[in-house]
Amino acid sequence: MFPILLIVIGIAVLLLGQRLAVLGAAVGALLGVVLLRLFPGTSDPLVHFGVVLGLALVGFFAAAFARGIIDVVILVLGALAGAAIVLGVLDLFGTDLGLVKWLLAVVGGVVGLMMIRRSRRTPPDWGMIILAGLIGALLVTRGITQLLPSLQGGAISTLLVIVLAGAGIAYQGGLLKGRKAAAPAPAAPAAPPPPTSPAGDSGTTEDNQSIPPSTK
Repeated sequence: MFPILLIVIGIAVLLLGQRLAVLGAAVGALLGVVLLRLFPGTSDPLVHFGVVLGLALVGFFAAAFARGIIDVVILVLGALAGAAIVLGVLDLFGTDLGLVKWLLAVVGGVVGLMMIRRSRRTPPDWGMIILAGLIGALLVTRGITQLLPSLQGGAISTLLVIVLAGAGIAYQGGLLKGRKAAAPAPAAPAAPPPPTSPAGDSGTTEDNQSIPPSTK
């Protein structure tokens, strides 16, 4: 149940990551996965399910109802997303760097904050799209490796993250739609030329209109 929840949330953010509530739920879920690694004694699947689902719901409702301070919420989500991505990558590959891990998380948070801040100036919001793609890819891959532990930390999981992130970014960024729109449109049929009157009639008509009637 826990891996399926991760896969479902990951697919949702890969497809709908530009929606603030969906991105908030995904950030909460990824942070939940990372926090569970800090307490290795909690091996109960129900505890894992409850923690991840609870943080996902907190992120969803916090992002959905904070309309009045939307810019602040987006910046905070960007910072949390950047930190969660760094921690999620380290967790996926089983890398424990001690204090360095948290320093890298801070760097990731700063990078995520800057990406969101810069990309909000001009559409499309590439900062949010890239963060959503990475978070969705990490969540889906994490769920799959929970179902198939032999894939954890290997080249297949790395390739899966790259492929899923690229597909999500391309889909949400409209790159796939752009290719379809770029196809040459069929040429419109040429309009028929306007009807022309015989040369003699046109000249006569103009002459008659230009010569005033004679007066006696």
